[in-house]
Amino acid sequence: MTKIAFLGLGVMGFPMAGHLAAAGHDVTVYNRTRAKADAWVAKHGGAAADTPAGAAQGADIVLACVGNDDDLRAVCTGDDGAFSAMAAGAIFVDHTTVSAKVTRELYAAAKDLGLGFVDAPISGGQAGAENAQLSIMCGGDQAHFDQIEPVIAVYAKLARRIGDSGAGQMTKMCNQIAIAGLVQGLSEAMHFADKAGLDGHAVIEVISQGAAGSWQMNNRYKTMLDDHFTHGFAVDWMRKDLGICLDTADENGASLPVTALVDQFYKDVQKMGGGRWDTSALFKRLQAL
Repeated sequence: MTKIAFLGLGVMGFPMAGHLAAAGHDVTVYNRTRAKADAWVAKHGGAAADTPAGAAQGADIVLACVGNDDDLRAVCTGDDGAFSAMAAGAIFVDHTTVSAKVTRELYAAAKDLGLGFVDAPISGGQAGAENAQLSIMCGGDQAHFDQIEPVIAVYAKLARRIGDSGAGQMTKMCNQIAIAGLVQGLSEAMHFADKAGLDGHAVIEVISQGAAGSWQMNNRYKTMLDDHFTHGFAVDWMRKDLGICLDTADENGASLPVTALVDQFYKDVQKMGGGRWDTSALFKRLQAL
């Protein structure tokens, strides 16, 4: 049994922390809204703390799944931050999708304190978190990854160290770049089928078995055709992630013309009031044209 703190109980963090408790770990949770932490304890046992530092006290591993760069800094640093309470040798694992810049900044700060820091962004959506089928891409020291891998394996179908600090976040950017193009392509194909007077379900059923098939197609086309956009990753969060991708591309010289275009399409969805719709709402944008 490992003593664990879990910071951030959103649609991903809540079930992930639950899997850790079910696996027999000693879990203390923290959430900015205390009621959600209390609800988690009522369902899974364990304990809740009022601050990140309170949750991290005595923990061997501290895991976080929060919102953005600023949220991550807030739970790590300062008098109430987790770093202030972690003992030398403890490891902080960040499941948030953030910039590689803040990752490397916090890695260095943790190292100065004798702590480990692993960036470990996740892919698989809410369903992946609930069903313990996440793909986890990690950056940081090999020794620290080796220590945390048996713990995060509780909710992962695959966890792999890609390289040094920041490599996990860079890999997550690749993931988001690929998804953006795939969802737009799927949306255009379904929109074309509709305009051609074809049965969208039949079309996707056939083409999904060929070269056009993808996870997005298999898992999203039915809800898209049913005008249902409450599944998975929200547009607001996708725009945050694509912003990180585009900013980083400006720094490293990568050319991302399709990603930049799809980002603007997601901006259109936000203007439609769809910031909390899931990323497959690109189809809804085409329907509205």
